[in-house]
Amino acid sequence: MALIGVIGAGVMGVGVAQNLAQTGHDVVLVDKDEQILKEALETISRNARMSRLMGGPALDADEILSRITTSVGVGGAAKAEVVIENVTENWEVKRAVHEELDEVCGPDTVFVVNTSAIPITKMASITRRPDKVVGVHFMNPVPAKPACELIPGFHTSAETVERTRDLLKAMGKKAIDVKDACGFVSNRVLMLTVNEAAYLVHEGVATAESVDEVFRSCFGHPMGPLETADLIGVDTILYSVEVLYEHYADSKYRPCPLLKQMTDAGLHGRKSGRGFYTYN
Repeated sequence: MALIGVIGAGVMGVGVAQNLAQTGHDVVLVDKDEQILKEALETISRNARMSRLMGGPALDADEILSRITTSVGVGGAAKAEVVIENVTENWEVKRAVHEELDEVCGPDTVFVVNTSAIPITKMASITRRPDKVVGVHFMNPVPAKPACELIPGFHTSAETVERTRDLLKAMGKKAIDVKDACGFVSNRVLMLTVNEAAYLVHEGVATAESVDEVFRSCFGHPMGPLETADLIGVDTILYSVEVLYEHYADSKYRPCPLLKQMTDAGLHGRKSGRGFYTYN
C-alpha cells in the first residue's frame, strides 16, 4: 500500500489520517509541533474507540494507530506517493507549506489540496508540478462523510484526477466533480448561510439557539448553521468568507463582525470549547 502524507494535524488532518488508516492505508501525519501530533494520535484513538457508540462501524483503535507514523516538519512526507494538505484556510500559510513540499517530495508525488475555498489553479501555480496538484474538499467529520468535492485545476492532468478518484474510492468516498471556482459548490452556499446566520445574532434578531432551531424544525436539517460553524471552526468560517470576499469583490460575502470578534477572542467552536455554544 502506498504511503500517504497528511499535512496538518488539526481537525481535518486528524479526520483524513484516521479515514486513511481505517481503510488500510499507511500514513505519515505531519505537523510543526510534537505536542500537536501527540494530541492528534490521542484524538484518533478516542474517536476510533467511540465509533460504534456514535453510530459508526466498530473499529480497532490499535490497528488504526499502527498504520500512522508522525513527523515534525514536511520532510517526513518526502517518500509519500500522495500528500494531502490540510493546514489552515489561509493563502500565505498554504503557500509556504506547498513551497516546502515541492522541494522535498519526488516529482511524481500528487499534491491534494484540502480546501474549502482557495482556487486550485492558484495553489498549483506556486509549485513546479501544476499537473499533479488537485483539490479535494473533505467534509467534517471526515470518516463519517460519504462524499467530497473533487476539483481539478487548469493544469491538472487526467491521470492525477483518476489517481485521486481511486484513492477517494478506497477511502469510501464518492467524488463529486466540481470546476475550479473559489468556494466551489458547498462553500459558495454554506458560507453565505453561516455568515448571514451570524449577522442575525450580531444584530439581535435571534439567538443562536433560535436560528438553529428554525433550520432543524422548519427545514429538517440535522444541524443548524451556527452549530455547523462550531463544528467546522468559527475561525475557519471567517477565513473562508474572507477568501470569497477578496476573490469575488462582492459585498454579499462581507464577513460578519461577530465572526471576527469571536475569532480574535479564541471562541473557535468545539475545538476550543466555546463558540456560539459552550462545550464541556
